Amino acid sequence: MHFQHTDDIWRDFQELSAGALVIDRVRSDVSVHEAVLWFQATATDRLGTGSESDLPEIQAWRRTFAKMGLKPTQYRSASEALLRRFRKEGDLPSIHPLIDLCNAASLAFAIPIAVFDLAQVAGHLHVRRALGAAETYLTFAGETENPEPGEVIFADAEGRAHARRWTNRQSGLSAIRPETSRALIVAEALHETARADIERLIAALSHAIEATWGVRPSMAMLDRSSPRFDFWV
Repeated sequence: MHFQHTDDIWRDFQELSAGALVIDRVRSDVSVHEAVLWFQATATDRLGTGSESDLPEIQAWRRTFAKMGLKPTQYRSASEALLRRFRKEGDLPSIHPLIDLCNAASLAFAIPIAVFDLAQVAGHLHVRRALGAAETYLTFAGETENPEPGEVIFADAEGRAHARRWTNRQSGLSAIRPETSRALIVAEALHETARADIERLIAALSHAIEATWGVRPSMAMLDRSSPRFDFWV
């Protein structure tokens, strides 16, 4: 199995930096409370009295969404949506330890993080442009949609879209559940210090994952010259 961005994504978004991790032996009977508090404190410090829209990481994703023809205040990256909710409510709901950890890290770094149950991904996962009717997307409400032609999606070998509008909306199909045992984590950024920040993010996540689940995840930094992350199924 492998994960990669297609060549045209690297060509059209040359600022992109990405990191990926695969974690085995995921369990839901663990606590990530301390790590979540640390990440949230970092996010609070970064936000200060301002708005998430002031952060360079968020501004870069807004420019990218505009480049894709999407209104940035209508379709927000996952990190912006999380930060906006956190700023207003002071916390995020607990979903699953792995999701809680990744959401908290996303807050701290202002970088979108996607987490996929690999048991629900067929063959590979590519970030690519949709053909249109050829792909299907399952919402969390159980409805089936077809991505728009040209839309950036995360698609597997069977044409199932596991995320729409790049970092805007994940699918219910590969959402992490109590029975999930193996997961792929992807972080992507396009701001000036993106590569260094992605490296710090995946290192922090790897440390927290090993401390919590007792397993060291496989990791990779991805770029145009090395776009593919291969891992065992």
